[in-house]
Amino acid sequence: MALYESVFIARQDVSSSQVDGIADTLQKVIEDGGGQVAKREYWGLRNLSYKIKKNRKGHYSLFNIDAPAAALQEFERTMKLNEDILRYMTVRIDEIDPEPSVVMQNKGRDRERGDRGDRGDRGDRGDRGPRGGRRFDERPPRDDAPRTAEASETPAAAASEKPEAAASEKPEAAASEKPAAANEAAAPETAAPETDKQGDEA
Repeated sequence: MALYESVFIARQDVSSSQVDGIADTLQKVIEDGGGQVAKREYWGLRNLSYKIKKNRKGHYSLFNIDAPAAALQEFERTMKLNEDILRYMTVRIDEIDPEPSVVMQNKGRDRERGDRGDRGDRGDRGDRGPRGGRRFDERPPRDDAPRTAEASETPAAAASEKPEAAASEKPEAAASEKPAAANEAAAPETAAPETDKQGDEA
């Protein structure tokens, strides 16, 4: 006989007592085939990594089995035909660990963490004390901050460049505006006599 470790996942709709019933059926299959279940664990309802047949969670159960190959084949065939079992996996192992599995050990630690009640309500921060000292009025004024060389040079450079730029731009702008203004003034004078003549003829 060989040693195997098998895990199956049952649907989230079934109850834990129904999962125990499925596990009892599977254990009977192993025993009828001439094997034995050395260790059996129920890991509880756990989240799945992805949806399986519209299930987001599943009941996990572990079997450590010492059985011949024929009994194991019947064991897997029974799991495959059961509609309440979503997935199963069986691997061959060298020896059976009598200690509880890592999942069961972590489950006990999670319960201990959940029982901690020394923190009180959310407003109580324990030994750290209340937060404080981060008000805007407690900050130093910004005028004391040293200025960089770029910041001090930019206003002077901009002030020295503005008159030259303004002086060079004004004559061009004035020259471009004068012909336009002259054309606009000349256009009404030429157009006015034509309208008057047309009005007199009419």
